[in-house]
Amino acid sequence: MTIVDLFAGCGGMSLGFQKAGYDILAAFEFWDTAADCYELNFKHPVYRMDLSDTAAAVEKIRNINPEMIIGGPPCQDFSHAGKRIEADRASLTENYAEIVTAIRPEYFVMENVDRARKSHAYADARELFKKAGYGLTEMVLDASLCGTPQKRKRFICFGALGKEDGFAEETFKAHFADKPMTLRDYFGDSLGFEYYYRHPRNYSRRGIFSIDEPAPTMRGVNRPVPKGYPGHPNDPCPVTENLRALTTQERALIQTFPKDFKWQGSKTDVEQMIGNAVPVNLAYYVAERVKEVIGEYGGNKND
Repeated sequence: MTIVDLFAGCGGMSLGFQKAGYDILAAFEFWDTAADCYELNFKHPVYRMDLSDTAAAVEKIRNINPEMIIGGPPCQDFSHAGKRIEADRASLTENYAEIVTAIRPEYFVMENVDRARKSHAYADARELFKKAGYGLTEMVLDASLCGTPQKRKRFICFGALGKEDGFAEETFKAHFADKPMTLRDYFGDSLGFEYYYRHPRNYSRRGIFSIDEPAPTMRGVNRPVPKGYPGHPNDPCPVTENLRALTTQERALIQTFPKDFKWQGSKTDVEQMIGNAVPVNLAYYVAERVKEVIGEYGGNKND
């Protein structure tokens, strides 16, 4: 099945769907640094377009003629880390819906942070999807139950023309792991440490984590252990001189990017791309479930 990836970032979603056998025809990404990184790792083109110009985007995508559209509109205004105020970027969710409903592929997948599901922007996007005749499966997935050693929750909306709402929910649930995946489950003992530091948003939260639990969400910033960290009752170990934050590469691996993935840009940019990305294995999990559902309905598959 042929796909176009919108708001593709550095390519986490694309990698997962490509791994599942889908044919990605093109990606769209407006941030040059992320587009440069994407180009290093994929053979198909990435177009640097502002997708808020929906007329231009629709014209371009219609010529590509994908059978499915996937993508994750920028989520800063919905995220737990932000001020929780919907601003200009939130309208990109509506732009995504406008593009999908103009192209009318048989299927689409949209992902975002979990709180996006309750946003005004998503409510407007959802109305567009329904008016266009899409049945929607809307779920918040825990990445640690979907092949990723990270407690990261993402909202997934899987749409299919002419289907009833909730049509794929049981298929998605049927393949959840029995327990959350820990770093040790995923890496074995290859990391070379037992504990690490992830800077909390405030000191009412812990900052030290064990490899015998899923990692917390990889954010777009990565800070070292500060001299003033007071410790927390729930820390699994005290602060020691050997305790450190994760490296950039370790964070990428926890996001389940392959070791040979090529990163481009400043350290700050790379950390941001890693934090913004959909975990590759979570995207793969979604792609496999979508493929299973398409098979059940007898959809046209080229994979």
